[in-house]
Amino acid sequence: MSPFFLNMIHTAQYISSAPDVKACPKSSLPEYAFIGRSNVGKSSLINMLTNQKGLAKTSSKPGKTLLINHFLVNAGRADAWHLVDLPGYGFAKAGQDQRERLKQMIERYCLGREQLVSLFVLVDCRLEPQKIDLQFMQWLGEQGIPFAIVFTKADKVGRERLKLNVEAYKKALLETWEELPPVFMTSSESRLGGEELLAYIEQVNKGLVR
Repeated sequence: MSPFFLNMIHTAQYISSAPDVKACPKSSLPEYAFIGRSNVGKSSLINMLTNQKGLAKTSSKPGKTLLINHFLVNAGRADAWHLVDLPGYGFAKAGQDQRERLKQMIERYCLGREQLVSLFVLVDCRLEPQKIDLQFMQWLGEQGIPFAIVFTKADKVGRERLKLNVEAYKKALLETWEELPPVFMTSSESRLGGEELLAYIEQVNKGLVR
């Protein structure tokens, strides 16, 4: 394991699962939330970043995360922060009522959680731009919610296809955006992009007034 990971993530532990933003931990620590379509590899990425295989529960069945899950990173240290695992969106097999409930849960957290510093929107790099991802990013931009794009599963596709798909996303966003948000390429298996993602969090944390 890279010494950089050890220097960034000293400890990581599960704190709580909340059905709504009102039930989230009462804390002033900065929060970095991870979200994406179901089965995008969110839990695997969280486990890779924290170097704990079972911290975020992975499942072969998409749509299993139905609550707002908080994890405390670097407890008791000056650089402590919360990692938040949000429910996935766009799970086709979920009923209309459940999809609407999750949508409202996500929106209330994004709009109402003052501790939220940045949202990481996970996108499967193997796919061409998906309408649901672009619509969600557009909504974030309209609401003024800071976010970064994290392409996952980079080890599952060739370099040329990866480049084409990423550029296609950038082109689609630039049709309505003047400037792109930060973009990261990651692989939970090869640990690609982990250091860059943690370095970004460290940089943002250092600029916060606590």
